[in-house]
Amino acid sequence: MAAAWGASLTAAALRAVTPWRRSSRLLAASAGPRAHRDASSSSPQADEGQVHLTDSCVQRLLEITQGPEFLRLEVEGGGCSGFQYKFSLDTVLSPDDRVFEQGGARVVVDSDSLAFVKGAQVDFCQELIRSSFQVLNNPQAQTGCSCGSSFSVKL
Repeated sequence: MAAAWGASLTAAALRAVTPWRRSSRLLAASAGPRAHRDASSSSPQADEGQVHLTDSCVQRLLEITQGPEFLRLEVEGGGCSGFQYKFSLDTVLSPDDRVFEQGGARVVVDSDSLAFVKGAQVDFCQELIRSSFQVLNNPQAQTGCSCGSSFSVKL
């Protein structure tokens, strides 16, 4: 079991990623009121292996996505705690992607990254200094940094 977990951990940590595409649409503040952050199930499948979207995440995604666009959540090696979350807008699905949809908003997670975020919530947070998507209540994370963008995994 430990060897399999180590191999999965190594594969995800070494996985090649595409360059970050900066999008002002991701950083722009929402024009609407701050949404209630109740988590909801993203599909009728069993809860294990799910990523949940909060109402504020769904609202913001509906505001910034166009046509076939969706929010891609990836986990890559780095950050001050060992692993970091990466968000980007994308239009291309890969065979190993899992799609979590709620209210017309879609978040896509590849199978390697899903092992690190299953059971977590994706939220859109607005603060005075930034507006961003964040992963909340990640049961796979042992500790995280103060800004919430990196974490260490439970072994």
